Amino acid sequence: MSEGSLLSISGLTVSFAGRAGGRLTAVRGVTVEVAPGEVLGLVGESGCGKSATMMAVMNLLPDSASIGGSVRFRGEELVGRSEKFLRGIRGKRIGMIFQDPMTTLNPLLTVGEQIAEGIRIHDRTVTSRQAMERAVGLLETVSIPSPRQRAAQYPHEFSGGMRQRVVIAMAIANDPELLIADEPTTALDVTIQAQIMELLQRLCAERRMGLVLVTHDLGVVAGAAHNMAVMYAGRIVDYGPVDAILTRSRHPYTRALLGSQPRVDRRVEQLDAIAGAPPSLAAIPAGCAFHPRCGMAVDRCRTEQPADRDFGVERVACHRAEQVEKHFRVREGVS
Repeated sequence: MSEGSLLSISGLTVSFAGRAGGRLTAVRGVTVEVAPGEVLGLVGESGCGKSATMMAVMNLLPDSASIGGSVRFRGEELVGRSEKFLRGIRGKRIGMIFQDPMTTLNPLLTVGEQIAEGIRIHDRTVTSRQAMERAVGLLETVSIPSPRQRAAQYPHEFSGGMRQRVVIAMAIANDPELLIADEPTTALDVTIQAQIMELLQRLCAERRMGLVLVTHDLGVVAGAAHNMAVMYAGRIVDYGPVDAILTRSRHPYTRALLGSQPRVDRRVEQLDAIAGAPPSLAAIPAGCAFHPRCGMAVDRCRTEQPADRDFGVERVACHRAEQVEKHFRVREGVS
């Protein structure tokens, strides 16, 4: 773990009991770090293991899950700790924004009551009145107009963007050092997405809060993150500073993801599509898991799992990392 790291994940594995016996491995040896004030983007297609990784950090996986490896928060190991210990960490020192704000919020309680409840759980010295006042202040912090009146309303009285702001207010209610945001802009229009991301970036800057941004949207990561980790079939295959990965990634999966995104600096008749689909956990291919969909795959890719290799600031798991730049320049017609 680097000195001063807020969160350090090393060799993390997560497996689940399979229907026909045996175990299905959803997370395979994930290793990443987050520093105070840093935004880490964790990206990849649906089903690649992003959410399972973060749920393992929070120890919110079902009993059928088995977690291995190491998760250190401020140097303290979280894997294997008691539920009582972890309850003192979750919601207080580590906050989490879950994917769907409507299912996260209790429809029978006002939003003010829900925020206040989270405050009092972690600080029994706070009175109900004080907790509600803090809840109103938090609604103001996340830019909800008329926060005192809004605190007395129920989730169904809020728009999708406003509900997302309420969930953020709940997640930051106890001034966490680390915030995990799982698809915080899903199903929101572009304008609201930008407002939510601006809010999260402001909170990180003001509070020196670390942020793990779990998303499939490379545009969101490009505008908000310092570092990014690209995940495929439960493994981090590309990791490094955002600028380096977006401009000169050495992994064909990352380059394929970038090629499927619209860009203002390139006019194309049709966006590239990645052939095939991500593998099932029950049938992860031998060798490099991406090889059935990779236009650069050779025999070695089909039989030998690539090791992580460092190329300056970028860490890549690809046998052909040295040839990626030339391959995609030729493919894109760049001399």
